Amino acid sequence: MKTDVESADEYDYVIVGAGSAGCVLANRLSEDGKSRVCLLEAGGPDTNPLVHMPLGIAIGTYLPSGGSNWRFETTPQTHLGGRKGFQPRGRMMGGSSSVNAMIYIRGSRQDYDRWAERGATGWAYDDVLPYFKKAENQERGANAFHGVGGPLNVADLRYRNPLSEAFLEAASELQLPANADFNGERQEGMGFYQVTQKNGRRWSSAAAYLDPARARPNLTVISDAHAERVEFDGKRARRLRFRQAKRKSRVVTARREIVFSAGVFQSAQLLMLSGVGPAAQLSRLGVSVVSDSPEVGQNLQDHLDYTLMRRTPSPDSYGMSLSMPGRFLAALGDYTKKGEGFLTSNLAECGGFIKTDPRLEEPDIQLHFIPGLVDDHGRKKHWGGGFSCHACVLRPKSKGEVRLASPDPLAPPEIDPKFLSDDDDLFRLVKSARLMFRIFEAPALKAASGAWLYIQPEANDADIIADIRRRADTIYHPVGTCRMGSDPRAVLDPSLRVRGVEGLRVADASIMPTLVGGNTNAPSIMIGEKAADLIRGADFGP
Repeated sequence: MKTDVESADEYDYVIVGAGSAGCVLANRLSEDGKSRVCLLEAGGPDTNPLVHMPLGIAIGTYLPSGGSNWRFETTPQTHLGGRKGFQPRGRMMGGSSSVNAMIYIRGSRQDYDRWAERGATGWAYDDVLPYFKKAENQERGANAFHGVGGPLNVADLRYRNPLSEAFLEAASELQLPANADFNGERQEGMGFYQVTQKNGRRWSSAAAYLDPARARPNLTVISDAHAERVEFDGKRARRLRFRQAKRKSRVVTARREIVFSAGVFQSAQLLMLSGVGPAAQLSRLGVSVVSDSPEVGQNLQDHLDYTLMRRTPSPDSYGMSLSMPGRFLAALGDYTKKGEGFLTSNLAECGGFIKTDPRLEEPDIQLHFIPGLVDDHGRKKHWGGGFSCHACVLRPKSKGEVRLASPDPLAPPEIDPKFLSDDDDLFRLVKSARLMFRIFEAPALKAASGAWLYIQPEANDADIIADIRRRADTIYHPVGTCRMGSDPRAVLDPSLRVRGVEGLRVADASIMPTLVGGNTNAPSIMIGEKAADLIRGADFGP
């Protein structure tokens, strides 16, 4: 009999997605030397030299384009003038940890305590801190908040752009507090970010976790493998169908469990393609319903980013100019030989966490300063030097959704963040803009400043709101579409098991009940670490 499916290989665990959490799982679940583990990744290897060169994020402009990026778009956003937003996600070994700005941020203690208060039992700050420390190799050394000896190298930047120094000096002139460790006792303040780098090079989850495990005979890694759906025996997840290029579909069988680590958009999409999701929506698309789970794809939260930009005559700006090719070639030697120089910059070198109202218990906005003009995700080019400051509301009240657009697994999901659907987010962004204007006008930075782009400090609130609606977009921190919790409507229980079925879990940023206050790569790696122990039944904690 002819079939469109090639014969199945059998493993103990099948992991979908070699991203921030998936690489962690592949390492931890295979480290016993006995459990057979299969890791599937839709993208290819992370061999592009620009992936590993930190400033490659700017020079190569591979973030918005190329086969290493999913390049998703949102639906037209009502509160952004009907624009479609851009949603880049990494499509290679390491996932988005291979294309991000390498900023190591965990969020605040309160973020995780709120998870536990809302039913994510076992995920309070004191529960997850040991996993952050287990993952970490903090180059500054160990203390109550940081660990050493873990796979994920966390380092201070080896190069600090003079414009970044000027930005922090300007913040100090406004009496904004300084903070040398955003992941320590307090988050509030301004300073340089620590980065996931080692010897001046990007240290993605693939470099940290997957590469050391690749030689294990019980670990199989399959690249260019686009997952199609899970096949169930009754209610038990048993097989994972996937396709490589134009070849027949292949199937791998899981004796124990299948784990989705495909990211906030595609883990939800895969659940729905597999028949787990809102029954009415799936039935309309001809997908057989295995379990009616109405919240799959709901609870989407993301950090909306608003940017102010200004030109500068400073030669230190990373910009398109006649001098840049020469600067690059001159710096290449320091980078290749010693892992030093401006090519080790992560571009978003500094910033901070600020309260728009001093009466708040915790910061409500985050700033990222870039000594270059980064406009529309780097897709809009500007000749000459400049600098940018990006602001986002840390805990937005606007919530969106991911829907299944088609039963075709190769079709992208329908992504609707519903940005600014809650006016509180807009109110805080306007206050953020006022703060950024003040920093840019402070003496230390004004001395290096030229003409404004788009909008100036004299703008009234209506002008700022109009500019936000014209230009604001994601800063790449979507979470929440497979929410964990103790209530029956939660997609996952606190052990990350998919409700209504057996043998299926999710472990990535989609599990978050609420968005943490900061960048999401470090929390995703923590989720991978804790998920591995939950799957193995281990007890690692305080």
